[in-house]
Amino acid sequence: MVEEHFYTITQVARMLRIKPHVLRYWEKEFSWLRPRKNSAGRRIYSEHDIELITLIARLLHKEGYSIAGARRRVGKLLALSNQLQLPLSEVQTNPLERFKQELEEILKMLERK
Repeated sequence: MVEEHFYTITQVARMLRIKPHVLRYWEKEFSWLRPRKNSAGRRIYSEHDIELITLIARLLHKEGYSIAGARRRVGKLLALSNQLQLPLSEVQTNPLERFKQELEEILKMLERK
């Protein structure tokens, strides 16, 4: 059995360089981000929660999505992740980047012939 690790909000904030109040705000804005609470009522984040936070941060800060746009994108990626039965990290690449990689692979195969 695989042991799952959990992290406090402080640990996640330090690890991802995101302020704790931002994490709490994102919990309100993204319904999928629901960390469990320990017996003392403190948030504990799973590896899946951290993947989700990393995705949200990338969409908002690197790809320039609005909160609403990021919410829609996360929903689509989570649905795709469930449909393909893949972890979220496997489906979160930019679709244009993935398409470009596939085209480059096809080009390499054609050059070999």
